[in-house]
Amino acid sequence: MGFNFFSTDLGIDLGTSNVLISVENAGVVVREPSVVAVDKNSGRILQVGAAARNMLGRTPGNVVAMQPLRDGVISDHDMTVKMLQELFRKAIKSSLFNPKPRVVISVPSGVTQIEERNVINAAIEAGARRVYLIEEPLAAALGAGLDISGPKGHMVVDVGGGTTDIAVLTMNGIAASTSTKIAGIAFDEAIARYVRRQYGVVIGQNTAEDIKIQIGCVYPPQNDAGIIVKGRDAKSSLPRQINLLASEIYNDALRRPAKQLADEVVSVLEDTSAELVGDIAENGITITGGGAQIAGMEQLLTERTGIACRVADDPACCVAYGCGKSLGWINTMNEGPINIAKKRIMRQG
Repeated sequence: MGFNFFSTDLGIDLGTSNVLISVENAGVVVREPSVVAVDKNSGRILQVGAAARNMLGRTPGNVVAMQPLRDGVISDHDMTVKMLQELFRKAIKSSLFNPKPRVVISVPSGVTQIEERNVINAAIEAGARRVYLIEEPLAAALGAGLDISGPKGHMVVDVGGGTTDIAVLTMNGIAASTSTKIAGIAFDEAIARYVRRQYGVVIGQNTAEDIKIQIGCVYPPQNDAGIIVKGRDAKSSLPRQINLLASEIYNDALRRPAKQLADEVVSVLEDTSAELVGDIAENGITITGGGAQIAGMEQLLTERTGIACRVADDPACCVAYGCGKSLGWINTMNEGPINIAKKRIMRQG
């Protein structure tokens, strides 16, 4: 998908599971899984995004399909650069008259200064002219349409693939926050562990995610739906088919991590001033991110906090939308690292 704009500013949600790229006034123009398939012998990129994701666990010996981000940050610098190069090309049409893009990239609120610098360097090497960072909860709030410019407090729970960012926002800033690895991929891994432990069947990452999407829930299910799953018998290594129910996935796989996630939300509320908590009780809690779509997330957090919760419209795209909106004031943003770790320490102090 190519676009010819005089401005090549891009907003990027650089997620563990997916990368979304937005353009001001055009919305999300690229949405691809954060997966790269590479020929190990030549180092050549074979596929990026959805096509590469379909290769996970299915590649021959000379090909590796990998996710270059882990827990919301870069784990393989070179592969991240190559992935971004391909996605930049999809988002903008290169020409002699099109300058390198300026980009706003979202990062988890728990990111370190070294991790900030890694993101900036990867984007520059991939072809960005200038790089600006925005914390994911701020971007999510903007993308969800919350007015965080005034003194009234708002709370956002952004359930991504690698991390969940929980933050209290006021006056275009973060008053209290935390970032936890209890997120979409952690739920997938819990399902895969349960299936192997209970049935002796090994399933892949994609299959575990499909189970989560179809029957996964983090609150007692009203309808005990079932799904047929195919995998490999752990003892015989032969194909095997089993039937899973929503009730067992909740009770034996997802209930524990879901409770831990809800406890993290309560912990942030405990670190928040009484005035802001009062505002949140009035405004409610907004849930964003792809993980917001897991059945029961709204009910779980409402029951645990006693505060009305709602899932944002198009939650998986909220961070990308927010990055796109921030392009409107990119000329006033500070380029380079924003020292999130230092600011977090100051808030806690």
